[in-house]
Amino acid sequence: MTIEQLRKAYRAEPFKPFTISLTDGRRFYVGHQEYLSIAPQAQRTFVVASEGEEYSVVDLLLVTSLDYKNARPNGRSRRKKS
Repeated sequence: MTIEQLRKAYRAEPFKPFTISLTDGRRFYVGHQEYLSIAPQAQRTFVVASEGEEYSVVDLLLVTSLDYKNARPNGRSRRKKS
């Protein structure tokens, strides 16, 4: 994974939610651009916000994939009830 690939996902118009998967099994759902922060000069780290005031500073070398299908961390998608 490169910082350019992450920036491309972050800057996509229209934005498409995705999940960032790490080598240690953690997954971060990025439902909106406001949940991700990449410094302009950053080459290896970025910040992902979680619920409330929680956040994680992540080393890009730990990222294994950006997943767009079933982007929610638990694999469930939101569906309207009939």
